[in-house]
Amino acid sequence: MKIAMLQSPLAWEDIEQNKKHFLQQLNTIEEGTDLVVLPEMFVSGFTMKPERVYITMQDNFIAELQSSCREHLFALIASIVIKEGEYYYNRLFFISDKGEISTYDKRHLFSLAGEEKVYKAGKERLIVEYRGWKICPLVCYDLRFPVFSRNNDEAYDLLIYVASWPDQRIYAWDSLLKARAIENMSYLVAVNRCGVDENDNIYTGHSQAIDMLGKYLVEPIEGEHITYTVLDKAKQDKIRKSFGVLRDADTFTID
Repeated sequence: MKIAMLQSPLAWEDIEQNKKHFLQQLNTIEEGTDLVVLPEMFVSGFTMKPERVYITMQDNFIAELQSSCREHLFALIASIVIKEGEYYYNRLFFISDKGEISTYDKRHLFSLAGEEKVYKAGKERLIVEYRGWKICPLVCYDLRFPVFSRNNDEAYDLLIYVASWPDQRIYAWDSLLKARAIENMSYLVAVNRCGVDENDNIYTGHSQAIDMLGKYLVEPIEGEHITYTVLDKAKQDKIRKSFGVLRDADTFTID
């Protein structure tokens, strides 16, 4: 699977500018790419003022993203501020190459920023099947909670995080991503934003790709980049079979 990682600065709460920028970026993706991954809240930045930036599931921008996926024959993963009824959600989208949509609402809301006060948390993890891969996409702060991402019964082949993770905690980002890849015996792709936000948080990015043994396929990247990585499922399957860590894992349920 060939994956494009779009690490980009975000225009603070400027929906139209961000929409235009990323639609243009999607048109530059290399032919043969299977999946494109964008940062968390890529059309607004990580804002606690959802009323300023939300869209609905019926918004034309969603249709434009679907059209781009169909035209270029890739899938897309990213999160957007969505309003549904009276609630706002930090909603992750998986849009397939046929334009089909699956969603996941961020479960672990970042209380340090008051995210839980303005967004409604999701409950269910999403696993999508695409081109022979089972993919588990999660959002930013979810990274700190390993139980939710645990790869029980080899539920997935690829773990993906989209994020707005600032530099003051970037060591934790780098360390936890390696841990999640190793403990789950899974390829991992993580895409963070770069730039500076309205609250003077600095983001250098550190988007990266890691294999099932914790080795970098793409080392942490700084600044604005479109970076590609290719994953080999047969190699991962072979390693899982010969080094059966997942078979010895504990079983549990999550309330």
